[in-house]
Amino acid sequence: MPTLAVIGSQWGDEGKGKITDYLAEDADLVVRYQGGANAGHTIKVGEEVFALHLLPSGIIRENVISVVGNGLVIDCDELEVELEALRKTGRSGKGLRLSDRANVVMPYHRILDGAEEKARGSKTVGTTGRGIGPCYSDKIARAGIRIGDLLDEELLRDRIATIAPVKERFAESLGAELGLDQEALVAKLLSFGKKWEQYITDTSVLVNDAIKAGKKVMFEGAQGTMLDIDYGTYPYVTSSNCTSAGICTGVGVPPSAVGEVIGVTKAYTTRVGAGPFVSELTDEVGKHLQTKGGEFGTTTGRARRCGWLDLVVVRHAVRLNGMACIALTKLDVLNDLDTIKVCVAYDVDGKRVENFPSNVRHLERAKPIYEELDGWKSWEGSTAELCKRGYEALPQGMRSYIQYIERSTGVPAGIISVGKGRDETIDRRHKKW
Repeated sequence: MPTLAVIGSQWGDEGKGKITDYLAEDADLVVRYQGGANAGHTIKVGEEVFALHLLPSGIIRENVISVVGNGLVIDCDELEVELEALRKTGRSGKGLRLSDRANVVMPYHRILDGAEEKARGSKTVGTTGRGIGPCYSDKIARAGIRIGDLLDEELLRDRIATIAPVKERFAESLGAELGLDQEALVAKLLSFGKKWEQYITDTSVLVNDAIKAGKKVMFEGAQGTMLDIDYGTYPYVTSSNCTSAGICTGVGVPPSAVGEVIGVTKAYTTRVGAGPFVSELTDEVGKHLQTKGGEFGTTTGRARRCGWLDLVVVRHAVRLNGMACIALTKLDVLNDLDTIKVCVAYDVDGKRVENFPSNVRHLERAKPIYEELDGWKSWEGSTAELCKRGYEALPQGMRSYIQYIERSTGVPAGIISVGKGRDETIDRRHKKW
């Protein structure tokens, strides 16, 4: 089946944007299935750098249909900003399709996000403050506004008139004030609906028809497996299912429609925000990874916490997602380190643990069990030229590190990335689609 899924195997920020853009060269459709503007994918094309939050990574390519599935929550202001920035580069964005079933992040969601986080006191979960959690909460509580509603003025007015008073009372209970002007809100949403009417459709039908027609469809995840609402470091997670299982509900396709799953894996580990991080480094090595890797959030600008590669996390992601291979990124950041450590298990209260625990308290007490590998020295010449020469041209120490990861996870490193550019990539997969 001509479908690929690109999933993050850590806490996000693994380089999914670059890998999705690289693979999208052969794709007919790129379909995002979960998350909101709290995600950030950075794509480098020549000297151009694109920071995307809601738009699928395929939007950079004019011949690709880029689908925003029903599993997303859409901040209309953010989406319009991204589309305008795209148009300024000479790209039309004509391939965009928006699910009529996707929920809308309302202005009050952002206010409530901040108020709820403040109410948690010292127990904050580190949200981006963009209203994602409250929007997903409303979706499940059947109190949401959907993109399709923006095309029906009568329905939209009725929905907001019903929902707004409840939200105002809830905000008051948190010590916040919404100051909702229902008429202005309706007018603004209707204007977005009119502007985007050409993009809004039943994307489930679109994607299923494309698959049946034999077109190449790529499913793009946001965040990473460890932020999954069920299988991440709960409660320090996002509000949607980031794993490959989320594709079915987030796009409206059957499980049989999900073909090969590629797990994007950074050669070390990072995460943004609060929550346990067993292999975190707060020493000079951690600062080195942060600086050399440019580890600052695409969406928030927050510095990412950095640590050694955690194979307990990666094995967890491989199993949950059914990954056929991994795309190993940012290996170049480890250049010139004399020794590289890898976390292979946890010590929790004196017990060796090799499967990722569900209990956040156990994770907070866990200590990393490391194995050490030799580092490698940088190569001479351009990275792009190195990649043209293929896998065997990589330094021996780097190849040994890759092979170690392959043995430990049980899956091959099908794609090797040693830079941000499309040409700084080695594709070792035997079957491309």
